[in-house]
Amino acid sequence: MEAPTFSIAVSSSSSSSRTVFRSLSSSAHTSSLFFLRNNHYKTRHLKVKSSGKFAVRASLSGDSVVTLLDYGAGNVRSVRNAIRYLGFDIKDVQTPEDILNAKRLIFPGVGAFAPAMDVLNSKGMAEAICSYIENDRPFLGICLGLQLLFESSEENGPVKGLGLIPGVVGRFDSSNGFRVPHIGWNALEISEDSEILDEISNRHVYFVHSYRAMPSDKNKEWISSTCSYGDRFIASVRRGNVHAVQFHPEKSGEVGLSVLRRFLFPKSTVTKKPNEGKASRLAKRVIACLDVRTNDQGDLVVTKGDQYDVREQTEENEVRNLGKPVELAGQYYKDGADEVSFLNITGFRDFPLGDLPMLQVLRYTSENVFVPLTVGGGIRDFKDANGRHYSSLEVASEYFRSGADKISIGSDAVYAAEEYLRTGVKTGKTSLEQISKVYGNQAVVVSIDPRRVYLKSPDDVEFKVIRVTNPGPNGEEYAWYQCTVSGGREGRPIGAYELAKAVEELGAGEILLNCIDCDGQGKGFDTDLVKLISDSVSIPVIASSGAGCPDHFSEVFNKTNASAALAAGIFHRKEVPIQSVKEHLFKEGIEVRM
Repeated sequence: MEAPTFSIAVSSSSSSSRTVFRSLSSSAHTSSLFFLRNNHYKTRHLKVKSSGKFAVRASLSGDSVVTLLDYGAGNVRSVRNAIRYLGFDIKDVQTPEDILNAKRLIFPGVGAFAPAMDVLNSKGMAEAICSYIENDRPFLGICLGLQLLFESSEENGPVKGLGLIPGVVGRFDSSNGFRVPHIGWNALEISEDSEILDEISNRHVYFVHSYRAMPSDKNKEWISSTCSYGDRFIASVRRGNVHAVQFHPEKSGEVGLSVLRRFLFPKSTVTKKPNEGKASRLAKRVIACLDVRTNDQGDLVVTKGDQYDVREQTEENEVRNLGKPVELAGQYYKDGADEVSFLNITGFRDFPLGDLPMLQVLRYTSENVFVPLTVGGGIRDFKDANGRHYSSLEVASEYFRSGADKISIGSDAVYAAEEYLRTGVKTGKTSLEQISKVYGNQAVVVSIDPRRVYLKSPDDVEFKVIRVTNPGPNGEEYAWYQCTVSGGREGRPIGAYELAKAVEELGAGEILLNCIDCDGQGKGFDTDLVKLISDSVSIPVIASSGAGCPDHFSEVFNKTNASAALAAGIFHRKEVPIQSVKEHLFKEGIEVRM
């Protein structure tokens, strides 16, 4: 059976545009240079569909073509989608000559510095990039695409870079209380001659990185903007037609699209001045979460649990259906969600790479949602029915290639942490270690599902115990938080505190902190738990479970060091709009992206 195709109606403001159609199986889904595409998929009937329109220029003339250097180390699907959304076709780099012949070149570097340089050097592309840039050809580097322009990096190094800009890329200093990775929406300090940044107008852009380049007298002529996060680091560079940005324009919403538009249309003028923003520092993030599973009729739906139970308490006992994942994700993007998180709560039981519907959800969503997408569910090593072994790295790769920016690991991280605490040895073979080594720890989220266990005395268990704000049912003043696996069904002999500390050491870049006791209750986040974990690690922590009103968001941000807060049911049921949450936070003096 052939893989299903997907037709997209195309619109553009260009008078020469016309309706065209393209197949989902186009060159946008290129194979990774690191991993060969697996053809073991067993296609089944899909009941998901995309929403929104795609702005694609029908012309295939050279003027509408962008050459894209995708070296296969992460999610560049969103860059592709943004380029097409703005009316351009894409030519993928296959040889160094493709770089030298490009009319405009975009290099969306994703992942770690060393593997990227290895690919560029082995393919003969490093020299071609240097020649292209030295000849002042139109170039846009993104994230790692900026860092590689410098002389070297300390990431798993030192590792030699392209050497076009003086300076060494170093890691953020977390000793001063700033969390690393730097994840989220931050403000820029822009120079007058930035050109592609002209429409940002003091609004937030999205960063996700652990390493940065610092300004110096030797590279000051390159710098077009800086950003403050502990220190003032280089956020973008420009010399002539050569540009590079540390942030992700393809993940920065309409603001980011304006950056890409200014690069692709350098001679265009701004006809309407965008509204001036009030960005001043790193914003607290508001994240919309979609628990996705198939219902009893085989449809892929968004659901929500009550203490992890997703079935209605009715005679039919059917799966709670709160909407279609692609449509809801698109709506949350329009409503101002800073990120969208998908959790596949039933897929990947036997063959993760065979779960085409969830992969299609990612692909369709990324076509029109230009904020970060996180996906979790089934990221682990496994064997298929034929006995072939697949690594968690291959599973994660498929997620990234389908549109995910970050992957979330649950049960597998618990087992890895238990083993690490038992032996004290980092094997390099766990999913956390493998994925963070290739993609960087900023791409790896660990989802923790703890349950509160009340105690009469803090000496009753060997795990971290805290005095709780609200006593237990029998007046207990203490509690520890027992981690669970398998969707909360099985308790494990490890606490949330111990798990968080271990996974940070193993390579996690962010923690999604749930609480089974608060899930679906609408009475607020467990601030005791969030404070415990956010005070214990130096990576960002996302508070989850229990939001019922805007006050709950300001409470968790004011009482803890959470970097973000996530909600699901109150958004799905339209009880509290995302914009209402942000307006409340802004009035409370909490920095948010508006």
